[in-house]
Amino acid sequence: MEISHRIYVSGYVPPQAPVMMPVPERPPGCPPGLEYLTQIDQLLVHQKMELIEAIFGWETNNQYIVKNSVGQQVFLAAEETDFCTRMVCGSMRSFVLHLQDNTGRVVVTLTRPLKCSSCCFPCCLQELEVQAPPGSPVGYVMQNWHPYLPKFTIKNERREAVLKIVGPFCDCNCCSDVNFEVMSLDEASVVGRISKQWTGMEAEMLTDADNFGVRFPMDLDVKIKAVILGACFLIDFMYFESSPKQDSHHY
Repeated sequence: MEISHRIYVSGYVPPQAPVMMPVPERPPGCPPGLEYLTQIDQLLVHQKMELIEAIFGWETNNQYIVKNSVGQQVFLAAEETDFCTRMVCGSMRSFVLHLQDNTGRVVVTLTRPLKCSSCCFPCCLQELEVQAPPGSPVGYVMQNWHPYLPKFTIKNERREAVLKIVGPFCDCNCCSDVNFEVMSLDEASVVGRISKQWTGMEAEMLTDADNFGVRFPMDLDVKIKAVILGACFLIDFMYFESSPKQDSHHY
C-alpha cells in the first residue's frame, strides 16, 4: 500500500482552491452568464500581479478575478492583446477582454478600439463595447469631454444614455481610495460607485495590479450592471495602469 507523505514548512499555507459562487437560476430575458449579476449589488475586482511586470516593468496581458461581496468567485477576466501593442501603446492600447464564468464559458466580451489619448480636444474619446454573450452588444461606455473631470456615459444596446460616471479632479490615490460616482443622467443623485482601492505604498509603487470595488442597485438591469463592470476595466486602463517602474521604461 502506497503511503503519501506531506511535509509542510513552518508558516507555509498550501494554496486553496477558489470558492465559486453558486449558479443562480437564469430569469427570462437574461443573457447567459449574467444570471450571476441578478443577485449582486457589489463586485470586487482584483487584478492578478505578474512577476515579470513587477521586476522588469514589461507590460503583460491583464488578468482579473471578479468576486462577490462574500469573496466567492464570479468571473475570471483575461485581456487579449499582442506584445507589440502593449509595449508601444501602453495603457492607451486597444484590447479585447474576455470574462469567463466558473464553468470556463466566455459570457462577456469587452472591446476597446484605439483612440486618441489627448484630453485637449473633444474628438476620438475613449469608448468600450460590452457584448453578452460575445457578438451581442448589450451596452457601451462612452467618455465625455470635460476640461478637468473624468466623465463617462453608460448607454444601453440601442445607444441610449442610461447613467453617468463622474470621477475626481485628481486620480492620485495616495493612502486613500479614488471614487468614480455612478450617477443619474442629470447628475443629481448617486446610484453606485466604482472605487479604486488603496493597496499599500509598496504595491502601488512596484506594480500596476489594482483592486476595485463596484456598487450598483440590486434591481438594476443585469445588462447595465455588466456595462458598469466594463467601465471599471476601462477606468483601470485609462487612469491606473502605469506604475512608476513601467513609466521609467518610456523615457
